Amino acid sequence: MSVSLDVERLQKLAREKTVESRTELAAVVDSLFEDRGGALSEREKALMLNIIENLIHEVEVTVRKKLSEKLADDPDVPRELAKTLASDEMDVAYPILTKSQVLKDEDLVEIIHLRTEEYHLVIALRQGLGENVSDALVETNNANVVTQLLKNDSARISQATLAYLVEQSRRVDTFQEPLLHRSDLTEGLAKKMFMWVSSALRSHIVDRYEIDDVTVDRLLEQAAWEGYEATIAEHTEPASELLKRLRERGMVTPEILVQSLSDGEVLLFLAIFADLTRLDDVLIRRIVFEKGGEGMAIACRAIELSEFDFATIYRKSRRVAPDRAAATREEVGEILDLYRRIHPDDAKQVLVEWRDDKDYKGTIETLLGTP
Repeated sequence: MSVSLDVERLQKLAREKTVESRTELAAVVDSLFEDRGGALSEREKALMLNIIENLIHEVEVTVRKKLSEKLADDPDVPRELAKTLASDEMDVAYPILTKSQVLKDEDLVEIIHLRTEEYHLVIALRQGLGENVSDALVETNNANVVTQLLKNDSARISQATLAYLVEQSRRVDTFQEPLLHRSDLTEGLAKKMFMWVSSALRSHIVDRYEIDDVTVDRLLEQAAWEGYEATIAEHTEPASELLKRLRERGMVTPEILVQSLSDGEVLLFLAIFADLTRLDDVLIRRIVFEKGGEGMAIACRAIELSEFDFATIYRKSRRVAPDRAAATREEVGEILDLYRRIHPDDAKQVLVEWRDDKDYKGTIETLLGTP
């Protein structure tokens, strides 16, 4: 049977639109490439593709699905036919959406705008997505779609979009791991995520970017406070203004330090503690909120708090520290034993070294004789 006879027969079957003609049409179209694809000349192949493009809506889903699978890797498929198949039912669209190189970025963006999440998820699987396609997927604001996109390391994502997704990862946990495993995530953006990711992902950041111990310490200092200040600041008068008024009245004292924390004025407590020790805010936050309490013991000993006042501050700071359980009786007893062993002059010298930006952990280990 010649190609011309095929054309005539297909057109006749399409015009009849009976159950019998549709059945025969489906069988003929299904067999076009199955039986003759390898033997078709370029001209015949182009003609057959044109026939299929004109009649594609006349054949059954099962036939369209088979055609989509056959044509997904064919670079000669007419673009309009590829677009038609890519917008068809998902069983038909899937091979074309994931593999066909005939589709242009603008075709994929159009499908994203017109079709549902199911299609967005499939497009996110494509190799070599362009930045504009990635942007369109991100603009769907669908966490599942964005997570799928981030897992596709071959997808090109602009640095501006990555920076936006890093910020979003504060509240969308599923973004965090795929972001941190992307080859195009910069060290600066990864360090930003250090503030809110899990300890396992922090270890990944440190290992991947070979971050030195001093930088890790500083990142941990910031992480200890990240998010917590925003939570309590809404309900607290600016600490700097309160501190200023207390200074004017000569009321920046250890007694006021203890009282501010007892009253739940956490930001004011931190400001007073920084003022009394003359340490910077970031280090004060680390001292107050870190788990062990050794730094707090040294700082409080340096400003010569009584054992009772130190124990009060230690217990209350555990209660307000982010993700920290209240101190047990044993923990309070152990930290008080440590407090008694520290000489005030030695503690004051450590504060001097901290002000000179000396190694925080190293100075504690030297003073306490711990490795």
